[in-house]
Amino acid sequence: MPQLPLATKKVLTLDAAKQIAAAAHEEARKNHWAMAISIVDDGAHLLYLERMDGAQIASVIVAQDKAATAVRFKRPTKALEEAVAGGRFVVMKLAGATPIEGGLPIVVEGEVIGGIGVSGATGPQDGQVAAAGLAVLKAMA
Repeated sequence: MPQLPLATKKVLTLDAAKQIAAAAHEEARKNHWAMAISIVDDGAHLLYLERMDGAQIASVIVAQDKAATAVRFKRPTKALEEAVAGGRFVVMKLAGATPIEGGLPIVVEGEVIGGIGVSGATGPQDGQVAAAGLAVLKAMA
């Protein structure tokens, strides 16, 4: 019987998600920002969520939406925010899009294996914390 041509792919593990979140948490903590940090898998499903003490409850939902958007659209949520700011209001109509900075795809060997979403401060601060989380991937390489 012939073999099916199945692909092999990298998968984001819970341990890796926790390490990414821990690096993001540390960046938020050192800046005195109370945030929600969400890590999703390549299907945009929640893998790990942390709400720091003092973070607003709404940030939990927003962080998850940002992470899922980064996976669905294979780009930082900031790119969608910039499109809206530039007059591409149609982006607001895209299903599953949260065009607010703070969501980044987690990319390994050119493939999106998940996403991180951060909420609780300004867009640039959320983006800074998300980027700090992803920096742990570079440190492991």
